[in-house]
Amino acid sequence: MADDARADATADNQIREVIPLWPDGPPGGLRGVGPEIAFRAPAAGGRETTMLRNVSIPTLTVFRPDPVDANGTGVIVLPGGGWRILAWEHEGVDLALWLARRGYTALLLKYRLAATPDDPTEFAAAMAALTPPLDTARPAANAPRAIEDVLRDTATKAARALSAEDGRRALEIAAERAAEWGVQPDRIGMIGFSAGAFVAIDVALAGGGAFPAFVAPIYGGGAAGRLIPPDAPPLFTCVAQDDRMLCRIVEGLYRDWSDADRPSELHVFARGGHGFGMVRRGLPVDRWIDLFGDWLADQGFGRSAVSNTRNP
Repeated sequence: MADDARADATADNQIREVIPLWPDGPPGGLRGVGPEIAFRAPAAGGRETTMLRNVSIPTLTVFRPDPVDANGTGVIVLPGGGWRILAWEHEGVDLALWLARRGYTALLLKYRLAATPDDPTEFAAAMAALTPPLDTARPAANAPRAIEDVLRDTATKAARALSAEDGRRALEIAAERAAEWGVQPDRIGMIGFSAGAFVAIDVALAGGGAFPAFVAPIYGGGAAGRLIPPDAPPLFTCVAQDDRMLCRIVEGLYRDWSDADRPSELHVFARGGHGFGMVRRGLPVDRWIDLFGDWLADQGFGRSAVSNTRNP
């Protein structure tokens, strides 16, 4: 994993508006977080993509659609990475571009993370020490039912709390500036991957204040015994069955939403592993994004991905 100082890298090098969440500095933070670093690493067995680490200054990057295509819906995008990294490109920029081409205003959230060693070699060793619980082969019957049963360290808990704070702040900013971006304030949803999926659910279940118009936790997110309110937003989720770390957690989240009689849709793919995001590998799981687009259209938030022939 080669480090790269271009921490603002995007897939197509276009200049976009980048909004600091906390102009006067975030309220609180984590100790020992060094300078923000971007690096390249393979994603889900596919191509190399840009990742970020040591994020301490959270921002919101705005991807606006062509005014001709704009549909008035905003989508806050939360990449994953176990609260240690952000899968910035294949779970962030790539999806934001996909959304903007289809008329959505995409808002890519860079949220705060736990500290990692500045030195690339030390960083690789530290990440390797964290992966055994994630990579352990286990029967489906013994798969975790809650992420809290696996990730119990204090650094992860602290980073998760701050990322949820950043998620709530991003939703507030999106609502405040909705008119400027041509977005309806009651049409701002969230999609998150892995750790970002848990952040999205933490925001949706926070109570008090605004909550997203819809929530799409992708291979992640769990209620962990929290009450699903009677006005919880519509939920879309998907996971691969061979993602033994998170498959049962995602299935439990869908069951909790469904038991609360809230609109919910779950797709379980036979294989695909964890962290596939927008990486295409010639597997059925590649179609998750089209299913999500169709679901958004069915919920009244946009056009069907299948019928949208103008932007393939």
